[in-house]
Amino acid sequence: MPERSRQADRRTGLPDGTALAYYKSPIGVIEVAGTERGILSLDFADGAKAHAGPAAPVLAECLKQIDEYFRGWRKVFALALDLRGTDFQEAVWRELLKVPFGKTTTYGSIARALGNGQAMRAVGGANHRNPVSIIVPCHRVVGADGSLTGYGGGLWRKEWLLAHERKHA
Repeated sequence: MPERSRQADRRTGLPDGTALAYYKSPIGVIEVAGTERGILSLDFADGAKAHAGPAAPVLAECLKQIDEYFRGWRKVFALALDLRGTDFQEAVWRELLKVPFGKTTTYGSIARALGNGQAMRAVGGANHRNPVSIIVPCHRVVGADGSLTGYGGGLWRKEWLLAHERKHA
């Protein structure tokens, strides 16, 4: 369920003017940060409690689409993103956006798509630093043998997300 939004303060390390909102998902509370340019981050906020209240305008559509995703209704997100990373990281994140709902890819496949089949470890590093999980679907990247590999939100969440997508594909 969509929850409250608030302005980020200087302690968060987020840019001035960043708004925050929370969503209580089946796999934990999600914190979403956004700027006037778009969604800046989406991450699991373990231990956080969602706050009640209206979402800031920049986040309202994101919360709606996240809710639709968890209900199994949304397969593609249509949101402005405010991704901030190195050129390489942003290239990896753009490749992640091409991985279809309910499908997986490998670090090697992404490296080859970027023109350097040997860059698997660098792709893994960029994948790990993805600030907008679920929307930029880093959970859809698996090992070369199909095994589940690291996920910042925890492997149990990665497994849940992949099963959720297979069920609704």
